[in-house]
Amino acid sequence: MADASSQTKPAPGGMHLMVVAACFFSLMALCVKLVGERIPAQQIVVFRAGIALVLSWWMLRRRGITPWGKHRGLLFLRGVFGFLGLSCFFWAVVHLPLAEATVLQYLNPVLTAILAGLVLGEGLRRREILSVGISLLGLLLVTRPAVLFGGGSSDLDPVASAIAVLGAAFSACAYVTVRKIGTREHPLVIVFWFPLVATPLSLPAVIPVWTWPTLREWLLILAVGAFTQIAQVAMTTGLQREPAGRATAVSYLQVVFAAIWGVLVFGEVPDLSTLVGAAMIIGSAFLLMSGGKKRPAAPPGERSTAA
Repeated sequence: MADASSQTKPAPGGMHLMVVAACFFSLMALCVKLVGERIPAQQIVVFRAGIALVLSWWMLRRRGITPWGKHRGLLFLRGVFGFLGLSCFFWAVVHLPLAEATVLQYLNPVLTAILAGLVLGEGLRRREILSVGISLLGLLLVTRPAVLFGGGSSDLDPVASAIAVLGAAFSACAYVTVRKIGTREHPLVIVFWFPLVATPLSLPAVIPVWTWPTLREWLLILAVGAFTQIAQVAMTTGLQREPAGRATAVSYLQVVFAAIWGVLVFGEVPDLSTLVGAAMIIGSAFLLMSGGKKRPAAPPGERSTAA
């Protein structure tokens, strides 16, 4: 008979699964950029949400869990924030180089810490304040606004960059809402409410510009849903097997994968300023996750790059 320690020892492979999740999330973003060459970004959101709605409903029915939850106001708010965050991220992916769009999305851990302090009363420690400062400097190096850098400004579209940062802010709002919900709802219920809200919210903006996908685009759209589902499952399982700090840190490999796809598929080579800025943003998130008392984390099913 196995002893107690062997029964409670985490299953191996958690870190490998987090690498798999980062890779598939980056492939999702790659497919979004490819299909977004002709299909409006908001239409991709509709397809992404629709696929997630079907899969989430199936998973809830399979587990025998009631999907509607008890705290519907907060669940609806989480869905709205998730929809806005995903819409901004997809738009940014289509209009910015893949690596830069991914880097700007990863401002959300620091923004989450700020919002959690303001909304939930989670006091900001010196570590969080330092992380905010570093990430903002990194943001300036990636975007290089002309008002500060003059002739040495970045080639990035300032509107697209602003929308990418706004997407990170909405994602942070979604995470803080999940923290507010806490363990009072099953993670699958919280996951289900995102596409439940996002699908109808997307339709009004999509109907006037609806574009029928070609066979290639349908395959890319299906790949967006499939890659996201694979990444979510791998990430959730990895978070169950590894400490949250270590596991979440590995998710930043998505930036590396995004840079690789950007070079191989689109010929997008990040310049030195972007690389230094990206390192500062990622480093600030590592600083945020390291040391000290850990903050309550979102349920595993809610950890995502864009929602």
